[in-house]
Amino acid sequence: MENRTNFFHLHLISDSTGETLISAGRAASAQFRSAQPIEHVYPLIRNRKQLLPVLQAIDDAPGIVLYTIVDRELASLIDERCIEMGVASVNVLEPVMNAFQIYLGAPSRRRVGAQHVMNAGYFARIEALNFTMDHDDGQMPDDYNDADVVIIGISRTSKTPTSIYLANRGIKTANIPIVYGVPLPESLFVASKPLIVCLIATTDRISQVRENRVLGVTQGFDREHYTDRAAISEELKYARSLCARHNWPLIDVTRRSIEETAAAIVALRPKLR
Repeated sequence: MENRTNFFHLHLISDSTGETLISAGRAASAQFRSAQPIEHVYPLIRNRKQLLPVLQAIDDAPGIVLYTIVDRELASLIDERCIEMGVASVNVLEPVMNAFQIYLGAPSRRRVGAQHVMNAGYFARIEALNFTMDHDDGQMPDDYNDADVVIIGISRTSKTPTSIYLANRGIKTANIPIVYGVPLPESLFVASKPLIVCLIATTDRISQVRENRVLGVTQGFDREHYTDRAAISEELKYARSLCARHNWPLIDVTRRSIEETAAAIVALRPKLR
């Protein structure tokens, strides 16, 4: 029997950038394999004039409506119109804010975009991103001790995207490729501040990712050796031996998303302090 994927419209309305809403919508959608969302994202909706065309778009393509609108009048308008159209609507932040209000015994300020204020945390994330980009793929090895985390691993173990994800959380992250037979920078071994963690994966997984890599025209590149499973096994064996020698933790990323890998690294930090 032919497998068919059903599609549905997912309308995401936000008075800010919509990042929180997109994450929530995708997390929920991922639990339903039989249907894929067609996302309609409407960011920076802050008044009735901006909202009315959005409601018309929902009427033209009915589906599920998720929104993060702190203005009570606009939120009520969304709910009322969705009831009239017969579509489900959920104010994603309201249950969370209610829980905060009950626990803290104080009302929320209901300020649009409050999470994006350019405070010390914001500038810490920018600093972490700059550091991480400067220290990608083994660059600038002399100041590894300024990092919060150093990620090592053989090619195609998601070192760079994991580093960038951590940097977005304000964690200064450097990453260094492990190349079979090539010593790691001496500055790594004397660094006392950062958590040093190694990413690994199964031989099959790494070979598959390397096969799909866009190789370009790098001079002297040996594609056959790069994707050879026996060679990859040796690289992994070398990486494991380095970690065993220096007591560096290993994280297998074979079945992990970037987010899950980053969460595992964050969880390791207090344990190894």
